[in-house]
Amino acid sequence: MTFDPIAVRLEAARSVVRDAAQLALSLRPAPGGPTGTLKGRQDYLTETDGAVEAFVSRRIQELFPEDGFQGEENGATRQGGFRWVVDPIDGTSNYARGRDRWCVSLGLLDGDEPVAGVIDAPALCEVFTAQKGKGAFLNGKPIKASPITNTQEAMIEMGWSARVPTGTFNEKIAAIMALGAMPRSGGSGALALADVACGRSDGYLEIVIQLWDVAAALVILSEAGATVSPFLQTGGLTGGATILAAAPGIAKALSAAVDVEI
Repeated sequence: MTFDPIAVRLEAARSVVRDAAQLALSLRPAPGGPTGTLKGRQDYLTETDGAVEAFVSRRIQELFPEDGFQGEENGATRQGGFRWVVDPIDGTSNYARGRDRWCVSLGLLDGDEPVAGVIDAPALCEVFTAQKGKGAFLNGKPIKASPITNTQEAMIEMGWSARVPTGTFNEKIAAIMALGAMPRSGGSGALALADVACGRSDGYLEIVIQLWDVAAALVILSEAGATVSPFLQTGGLTGGATILAAAPGIAKALSAAVDVEI
């Protein structure tokens, strides 16, 4: 039997992320006004973010001490050929209000190439996983991007961020609506991308998003057959960049409408 270092790491990541997600779930505030502090407008930070990132970092270091590690809160803390990238709570604004749409996202890069990922949304009882060349899964069942080809039947999500001028957001939403598509915004980039991968939505656009938000989702999208903009090649490895993911049947039309290469 051939040893597969990526498969070994993905199996370990499933366990690490499951435990991290349960830790986050146990610390989630009750529904109500937001708890935590603001890093920026509508950009929340809770104590759980730090606790979960530290937990994941420690477990990965114990299991794979030779691997690199990068987190949203503490940046790149270790270097290695394989690099783990974690968003401890993606959808913190939802989490801080006791809502369910948030997740722990852990991606694995081999050099600069995404090769495996786990997105665990414990309040939704959903776990997305993928390994390059081995398919994408939701709770262990294979997933594929939507077969839709008519934008007038499409559901498109766009992420909102204070880093993006209001006029730009309004312009892109108007372009999406001009296609006849239904706009949505759910507050978690990782889960929005996972929804494209499993066909729940037909596209997702975010003008400025970070590597930790998408590291796990990139391989899930690829393995599910979604069409994705060149996020890593347009600055996503080192800073904020634009991402557009779409069902292949509407990717060209959506790309043209929002003026993002795909």
